[in-house]
Amino acid sequence: MRFLHPELLWLLALLPLLALWRGRKGQAAAVQYSSANLVREVARDRKSSAGRLLFHLRLLTLALLMAALARPQFGHGTTEIEASGIDIVLAVDISRSMESQDFKMGGRPVSRVDVVKSVVARFIEARPNDRLALVAFAGRPYLISPLTLGHDWLLQNLDRVRTGLVEDGTAIGSAIAASVNRLRDQHSKSKIVILLTDGMNNAGKIGPETAAEAARTLGIKVYTIGAGSQGIVYVPVKDAFGFERKQAVRADVDEKTLKKVAEITDAQFYRATDTDSLEHIYSQIDKLERTSVKLKKFEHYEELFAWALIPGLCLLGIEIALAQTRFRRLP
Repeated sequence: MRFLHPELLWLLALLPLLALWRGRKGQAAAVQYSSANLVREVARDRKSSAGRLLFHLRLLTLALLMAALARPQFGHGTTEIEASGIDIVLAVDISRSMESQDFKMGGRPVSRVDVVKSVVARFIEARPNDRLALVAFAGRPYLISPLTLGHDWLLQNLDRVRTGLVEDGTAIGSAIAASVNRLRDQHSKSKIVILLTDGMNNAGKIGPETAAEAARTLGIKVYTIGAGSQGIVYVPVKDAFGFERKQAVRADVDEKTLKKVAEITDAQFYRATDTDSLEHIYSQIDKLERTSVKLKKFEHYEELFAWALIPGLCLLGIEIALAQTRFRRLP
């Protein structure tokens, strides 16, 4: 809904001024008398407000005609978006070590997995025209969402990601293979996997480099991200009595393997040790993997001025007709 000439709506502001001016001035005399004494008795009778009706009709008529002049329109439009042609699988480590609280958000310690979910969510929101999928992995990969342009639904599924969905471990090779399998039959012009982990491959039936070779054969890039600090980290666990305590877990990022995977697939390896560096990494990948998107927009506006003009003309006719009845002024 829009007005083609919205500036004409300012004329409506004149109507209250007109009503105020008429009220202060009073109605024009219909009959003049040489002396007020002649009509004193008449003035004592109850006054009728019927004569005000014509003036109110005139104000309403003017309001409707002014609205018609502003040309109200209702738009019928469609926008067709051609997808970018980039398909991306986001593979996220959800092993126990991802519960380590060595990252910070808003000045307070938070777990690695919570930071990753927050950063990945912003990455998804920044690419509305790409098809994205989400794979979580620990001891084995787990499909959270297939490739989709429904990013609201994807974000809802991302919010439900947590550690403990599958058996513990870090199956990097299997995660790459599962991600590649989601892309292998797609006819997109660019296919990408972005894999984040804080450990080294210690589970699964396929090695990371073997999976990377398969990805290269299919023309798929695998960007790798090593997250968190090296060595012993402490993750919160609950004992048999329900009390939370810290448990030491070793989380050594296998940078050598992750670099090799990225090198084989003609991609890049990144290292993130805090929230800012992780955000910067996803921002860098976002800039590297971009393509133009074509938009087709069709608009048709339906004129609605008749909905104001016709009632306005009808009221004008009613006012003219009433002026010929008992509401008319004496000459």
